[in-house]
Amino acid sequence: MQTTFGVIMLALVNGIPKVLSLKEMMQHFLDHRMEVLVRRTQYELDAAERRAHILEGYIIALDNIDEVIATIKKSRDVETAKNNLVRKFKLTEIQAKAILDMRLQRLTGLERKKIEDEYKEIIKLIEKLQGILASVEKRWLIIKDELIAVKEKYGDERRTEVIYNFQDFSLEDIIAEEDVVVTISHRGFIKRFPVSGYRKQGRGGKGVTGAGTKDDDFIEHMFIASTHHYILFFTDRGKCYWLKVHEIPEGGRATRGRSVINLLEKDKEENINAFVTVKEFREDQFLVMATEKGTIKKTVLSAYGNVRKGGINAINLVEKDRLIAVKMTDGNNDLVLGTKNGFAIRFHEKDVRDMGRTATGVRGVNLGKGDVVVGLLVIRRNDNILVVTENGYGKRSDINDYRITRRGGKGVITVKTTEKTGKLIAMMDVVDGDELVIISSHGMVIRQSIKDIRVMGRNTQGVRVIRLKEGDKIADIAKVVPDEDEIPQNGSGNGGQDNLV
Repeated sequence: MQTTFGVIMLALVNGIPKVLSLKEMMQHFLDHRMEVLVRRTQYELDAAERRAHILEGYIIALDNIDEVIATIKKSRDVETAKNNLVRKFKLTEIQAKAILDMRLQRLTGLERKKIEDEYKEIIKLIEKLQGILASVEKRWLIIKDELIAVKEKYGDERRTEVIYNFQDFSLEDIIAEEDVVVTISHRGFIKRFPVSGYRKQGRGGKGVTGAGTKDDDFIEHMFIASTHHYILFFTDRGKCYWLKVHEIPEGGRATRGRSVINLLEKDKEENINAFVTVKEFREDQFLVMATEKGTIKKTVLSAYGNVRKGGINAINLVEKDRLIAVKMTDGNNDLVLGTKNGFAIRFHEKDVRDMGRTATGVRGVNLGKGDVVVGLLVIRRNDNILVVTENGYGKRSDINDYRITRRGGKGVITVKTTEKTGKLIAMMDVVDGDELVIISSHGMVIRQSIKDIRVMGRNTQGVRVIRLKEGDKIADIAKVVPDEDEIPQNGSGNGGQDNLV
């Protein structure tokens, strides 16, 4: 900050002057709030118990109203009447005095019901107040809610901006904007590498080494992003973290990168399953999420713009379910869910209502026994759907072959899965001008044009798109936009912003 000022955290602690740290100051304030809460609750409890005591006297009097009136009439004066009521009906002096002060209108049936209702409410209040005094956890929750209420009522936006330095330019201004390939290995090593580093080859080629890995590690995820964008990381447990692309360390093609644990404060048990690149967190865009058990959820993008360092909950998952895909939409697209057994269902995005950030979602597809969801597509153009199986087979199908239905159905066959082809592992929407990067679990990468893969019917097994060595399988695929001078005249690019999630 260009303007500085000093603060001495001097305060009286139990009557003794003491210079406190910020943490100590906050702790003493919380201790004070706890003392205030205890005294306030005890005061309210005492008042409630006094009122309950009087109401109990009213109820006794109303239950014996004829005898009470007769006792009062036979008494010589007020003091005698009070003593007679205490002795005959086993009341306290406070109850007897309250009965003597009671107006005649309270003898009506309606007034009696009011007294009984008030007594029931007082008993509930007493139990609540006693529970607060008996539980430290309840008191801390009350203090938390009260402080949040103060924040919402009086809090305002920060009036200063924390930046790397006081110059007029940001860090992004000195970083060239370019598309990069971001790879993440199974053991959690991440790096970025220029897209131009992968040379184009023909279909069925052997590929080049795309990332260095240890013998017990392999490349599991890969996607394309701009260095000026944010990346939202979504884990299989439904949490969201974000990172700027330029903060990801750049590595050579054969290096394994840096552990993502050092860049994101995620739990070791969490696996990153989805990625979305974001320029701005807008109100007119949405994130659509799909889980392994067929649930789908849509939430406005701006709900994820203030991610805490330790991440936030992106979706509420049911037991044994996993988040497997996240896509960004404008609210007016068709969605396609693909399953491991080769089925796909297409429905309109409006069938999925906008929900809160921590909602569970609704059923997207009705899965068969042993089947799970492996892919989610957002259809924005009249494109083809590309599907790839784990043994290196792939094909394109016309999007019009997938009829629009309501969400929650079983879908139609999108690829014939056999022992030869293996199960479906990925699907994406493509056009002739796109290029495809395929990466295997042993770290081999091949880049080829989408137009080299034939358009075929849905109920076929496809053609070989990569020749795998024995024991190797496809780990991931990603779409790459070719350089400007390589784009075919009749092709169309996608701006480099599509990414595999």
